[in-house]
Amino acid sequence: MIDIRDAEPADGDALGEIHAAAWEAAYGQFYAPEFVASATQDRRTRWHARIAEGTGTLLLASLDGRPLALSFSLPSATRPGLAELYSFYGHPDSWGSGVAGALMTATLRRLRAGGHARVHLWTVRDTPRARRFYVKCGFAESGAVRDVDYGDGTPIAQVEYQRAC
Repeated sequence: MIDIRDAEPADGDALGEIHAAAWEAAYGQFYAPEFVASATQDRRTRWHARIAEGTGTLLLASLDGRPLALSFSLPSATRPGLAELYSFYGHPDSWGSGVAGALMTATLRRLRAGGHARVHLWTVRDTPRARRFYVKCGFAESGAVRDVDYGDGTPIAQVEYQRAC
């Protein structure tokens, strides 16, 4: 059974584990091992502060009681009137289970209920699995591309996707 709810302060460790495992599986290939180790550790510990901030919408999806996916969205800082899906991660153990699709549906529903008509997101260009998932969820490329440095000095190309909520 898939359960989706607002994340709570006690969920910080679970959110961190989801983010770290998904980030390492999806992006670890782009970086040196020592940077991957540091970056995954940072992702394991940052969610307590994000929950405490109380900004945005942070949803947690569980399958049979195990937390496996998260989404974090806010009004877009760069696209007035749009929401931005800043973080959407599924633990690799959940890939193919339907948890991410259910979470995306719930996230879009929440954004729509919050008054957003459209949403955009950025994803790493060279991550075909993520890009296929977003297309399957109804997102389309906007044509925008940007380089982002995740902290090791190496710019990584991201592509933008958007859709109606």
